Amino acid sequence: MQAEQHAGYASAFAPGLIDPALSAPVDVIASHGKGVVKRYNVYRNNVTVSLIDALAAIYPAVQRITGVEFFRAMARFHVRATPPKSPLLFEYGRDFPDFIESYEYARDMPWLADTARIERAWLDAYHAADAAPLTAQAFAAVDAASLGQLRFIAHPATRIVRSRYPAVSIFAMNRKDGPLDPLDPLHASDAQDALVTRPDQDVVVSQLPAGGAAFLLALIAGAPLGEAMEAALQDDNSFDIHINLQAMISAGVLTAIRSGDPS
Repeated sequence: MQAEQHAGYASAFAPGLIDPALSAPVDVIASHGKGVVKRYNVYRNNVTVSLIDALAAIYPAVQRITGVEFFRAMARFHVRATPPKSPLLFEYGRDFPDFIESYEYARDMPWLADTARIERAWLDAYHAADAAPLTAQAFAAVDAASLGQLRFIAHPATRIVRSRYPAVSIFAMNRKDGPLDPLDPLHASDAQDALVTRPDQDVVVSQLPAGGAAFLLALIAGAPLGEAMEAALQDDNSFDIHINLQAMISAGVLTAIRSGDPS
């Protein structure tokens, strides 16, 4: 019964912390005659500021691109529309990139949402479980006749973000200290696919070569190596299997190798 009362009180108390249009719950009381509405508003503001600060910590490149004032205004709208679902602040803001994509005042920065998606992938990779990456020696030991049927298990930290824009370059420029390098206007519309991995203790973001995203997405989904190569060539006929295999091994994309049907 007491648990139900606590849950009922929380459901009445929490919504107004995000929505300033809602009044303080009628059953909220303050000690020593202090104003309930004023104290509730202070608490509401603290919650909002904490969530905006969490977004700023998760998306520092986005904030650097937009500027603090623009970012915090945008984040405030997101906070009001999307209350947290977890007590862990690093879990908050998973749908912030989608919000940015639909945010009216960010439409002149069409690459901003994909930059945010890379930042979210970076954080998820950072918190992913540990696993030993597949070594080049283990791969080389496989019988060449069975290569086409090989299936792999992806490292828990592996993430892939596809973009129609040079989001990898924009991410890299805005995550480092010091002055920004200008983006070459000749390449401002180039598509870039990001590979996010954590082969050791540090998260690494790199740009995938041609066809690499389709190749790795197929492998991660459980397709055998031969089918993944076909998917990559359909995505980009300049796909180079040797370059991509070397890249995925050195980046620690995979942890294990197996042959045959996974069923």
